[in-house]
Amino acid sequence: MFVDAALVLWASLHMLTHHREPRGMIAWILAMLLLPLLGVVLYALIGPVPLQHKVRRRRRRLQRIEHALARRIEVLGRRDDAETEPHLDARQRSLVRLAARASNEIVTRGNDVIIYHESEPVFPAMTAAIESAAAHVHLQYFIFSADETGRAIRDLLARKAREGVEVRLLLDAVGCWRMPRSFLRPLRDAGARVEFFMPWGFTTRRFNVNCRNHRKLVVIDGCVGFMGSQNIGDEYRGRRRKYGPWRDTHMRVDGPCVLQLQEVFVEDWYFAADEDLSADQYFPEPRRRGDRLVQIVASGPDRRPDAMYFLLCAAVNDAAHSISIMTPYFVPDQAIMVTLASAALRGVTVRLLVPSASDQWLVKWAGRASYEALLESSIEVYEYDHGMLHSKVVIVDKRWSMVGSANMDQRSFRLDFELTSILYDAGLAADLQADFDALLKRSRRIRHADIQTWTYAQTLAAG
Repeated sequence: MFVDAALVLWASLHMLTHHREPRGMIAWILAMLLLPLLGVVLYALIGPVPLQHKVRRRRRRLQRIEHALARRIEVLGRRDDAETEPHLDARQRSLVRLAARASNEIVTRGNDVIIYHESEPVFPAMTAAIESAAAHVHLQYFIFSADETGRAIRDLLARKAREGVEVRLLLDAVGCWRMPRSFLRPLRDAGARVEFFMPWGFTTRRFNVNCRNHRKLVVIDGCVGFMGSQNIGDEYRGRRRKYGPWRDTHMRVDGPCVLQLQEVFVEDWYFAADEDLSADQYFPEPRRRGDRLVQIVASGPDRRPDAMYFLLCAAVNDAAHSISIMTPYFVPDQAIMVTLASAALRGVTVRLLVPSASDQWLVKWAGRASYEALLESSIEVYEYDHGMLHSKVVIVDKRWSMVGSANMDQRSFRLDFELTSILYDAGLAADLQADFDALLKRSRRIRHADIQTWTYAQTLAAG
């Protein structure tokens, strides 16, 4: 009894002396009071103690290559920084500055962007780009499945490695926990490098449920990049009946912003593999391939806290006419709810689109718990009924937009490593808005009467 009390007191004092989100602190203290020993053990394994340790360790390691990367981005900034672009209005320039300070990344001009609204076309486009690689191919994924789609990409990478192209594949250890390690043997035998981000094991950092690398990116020869919400696997091409057609929003980018994607990969690779890729050969002379303004924002617990949180709040506050949000997992906190409600109450049309059938049942009902408050604030809520909607998109006033890997929940906001692109282009925003509007026509609008039809068990799950 005395030992339990001492452990709870230690954990509580430690929590109170470190900066924590108030609701999180209360939840941890209640857990330790109700289940003293188990609560303290969980706090030591997955609470702020191991989280802060991981963040400090990552920061210390990245300091070794920060200087070299900073020089390259400084050169990019002198040539392609578009913050003073004349067609950016005052609110957009304010967002540019906020994103730059939160992520240390500038907005670049001269980019070409192709947006894929369907999952299937992404793979032929990415395969063709990898086929054209002459120097290196860098890939980073949260999930890489050992199925037909995964084997096709693996075999292509192995062939490119045998041809002399440098191939590096970085996978998240939790996202790929089901992958048989034998699946990667042909790739390694061909000379490619494969590493796992924060792996589990008895001799490594065993309990790493937080700080997962949720980014999805591909960089080819430092010139062409892919990013967005789509992982590698049959499931993400809609080839599994369980979820039906699978929808992701993914992008191919070509231009100076690709070097920012390369910078993100180089940092993550150095942390996972201890290999320095900051040499000139991985950062070729930036080339202008179009007229799109793009800002790449990498967020995570090792950077400025709550960077994605700031961006979302800024996006909502920036809206003058409309804001459209598409996300597979919507679990907002009170601040996000107030921000969305404030926009709706001042006359902004706020629309939220989520899937009705989700691969995360508990998260789905946690999100549904917020529906009633959203409807009371005149926010329009829609559920997509024709498959799994996995896109993460925000569109503001049909003049700028955000596409990336971050979900609208606290894990993406504060705990995981995410990658988001901000597209300061009315044409791209109109393209995304047209897709959003088309999906609304195939979705069911949620009204107060719908909530009343939920079963008692469903109501408990939602509230």
